[in-house]
Amino acid sequence: MTDNATSGPGPHQQKRARAGFGYGFAAYGIWGLLPLYFVVLAPATAYEIVALRIVFSLVVCLLMLAVTHSVGRFIRLFRDGSAVLALTVAGVLIAGNWLLYTVATTTGHTLEASLGYFINPLVAILLGVLVLHEKLRPLQWTAIAVGALAVVIMAVFYGAVPWLSLGLAFTFGFYGLVKSRVGSRYPALITLTGETAMITPLALVAVALLGAQGQITLTSEGTGHFLLLLSSGVITAVPLLLFGAAAARLPLSTVGMLQYIAPIGQFILAVLVFHEEMPPERWVGFGLVWLAVVLLVLDAVRAPRAPRLPRR
Repeated sequence: MTDNATSGPGPHQQKRARAGFGYGFAAYGIWGLLPLYFVVLAPATAYEIVALRIVFSLVVCLLMLAVTHSVGRFIRLFRDGSAVLALTVAGVLIAGNWLLYTVATTTGHTLEASLGYFINPLVAILLGVLVLHEKLRPLQWTAIAVGALAVVIMAVFYGAVPWLSLGLAFTFGFYGLVKSRVGSRYPALITLTGETAMITPLALVAVALLGAQGQITLTSEGTGHFLLLLSSGVITAVPLLLFGAAAARLPLSTVGMLQYIAPIGQFILAVLVFHEEMPPERWVGFGLVWLAVVLLVLDAVRAPRAPRLPRR
């Protein structure tokens, strides 16, 4: 009886797990609904949205550093040359990812954004093989092959390579790879602030150029539009904080499965709200990508059990 009583998670662990699921669903739910936010920011262009998002995100991050008394540790980050270089690269990658995502969702290509984030886990696994020389299990290889077939089918039969989807998947995949090199040395808030600070000068230059061309809508479309753009920093920071809270309470494999909430939400918005076209060829491509996702989920479920099989 003692073994049975101690083998399962206690009330405290169960409470933490329930909270973790709540935080995870909230984080990925917000990310899944972001297309609605970007659409209501019209007539702001994708370039203005991303540039202001970077600037306001830095403001929010600095305020959070002050509240958590982490300013000193953030300043010490700049003594670590390798970390500064990595975060600069990470900042450029995530800015590119944000720009592609915003362009997709503001120009009627939310389906391609959804596809990109369904493909992203496959890209992350592929980068693990090519860059980190990781060994894959059979189901992972099968998932990558099925995902590649989906891209080929869309390129050949739908008539266009899904460049936006691939761009989103690869920029975020490389971003995760770069961040993994510094994430173990510094808290998430420190690295987020660092990468945002590195690209803020570029964002300010973009704002200046857009302003010179008369393309800044921040102060020209009324109070509501101003507040919506101003809130971009909060909308960026809040799901990241929720994600961090979920990751601290749940196994990594569970968090990995929750990530599919965001592209599912984007897909539903694209089809039911934005009424984007889904011809048969695109359904086939999405179907193959979803099959690849199912294979990855099955592999993730089976993998933790593998080491315990010899004990029987």
